[in-house]
Amino acid sequence: MRILLVEDSNRLREAVAKALRESGYAVDATGDGSDGLWMARENSYDVVLLDIMLPGVDGLAILDKIREDGKETPVLLLTAKDTISDRVKGLRRGADDYLVKPFALEELLARIDALCRRSYHKPTPRITLADLEIDTSSKTASRDGSCLDLTAREYALLEYLMMRQGAVVSRTEIEEHIYDELVSPMSNVVDSAICNLRRKIATSEDSVPLIHTRRGQGYVLEVKK
Repeated sequence: MRILLVEDSNRLREAVAKALRESGYAVDATGDGSDGLWMARENSYDVVLLDIMLPGVDGLAILDKIREDGKETPVLLLTAKDTISDRVKGLRRGADDYLVKPFALEELLARIDALCRRSYHKPTPRITLADLEIDTSSKTASRDGSCLDLTAREYALLEYLMMRQGAVVSRTEIEEHIYDELVSPMSNVVDSAICNLRRKIATSEDSVPLIHTRRGQGYVLEVKK
């Protein structure tokens, strides 16, 4: 999953971005509101984290603009303001959640996980397909009861496919949601990642193939009947 973080405190921004990346998220981060607005409009994100007080364009103005653009990306506001009126104002202008500083990183990660699942209509952290299961809260995966040894990027790819199971997912969509602005995927990176993931989720010779290629379209995670 790809996250946009717009926070003007260098220390907080770096700490949050580091925690998100360690949890397997792709992260684009900036401390400037104008840059944040441009990034939110130009890229596809699964969640946007917005500080309200920003140089350039403030967080609520960014929220207004992306909602006016028709983007339904979940937005979580980060702010030092802790009054009911401030929270109500943000929620009424289109925010999905609100977190007051200082906050625990564990709580932020839990809220991001919940927002990601909500946007893909997954009510619980445990998502299954046949004997394959992931837990979005612990970022773990298993098949037929055996834990899968996945890298953070491999887990992120599997989680995205599990969120979209049954739908054809193009290479472009995978690049947009799994890689951040610091990574420029070459044409074969996605194919290589899919190949590695296929190998790792085939835990035995009897494992039913779950990742299928649709030539010229992309990939689909499903049980073929």
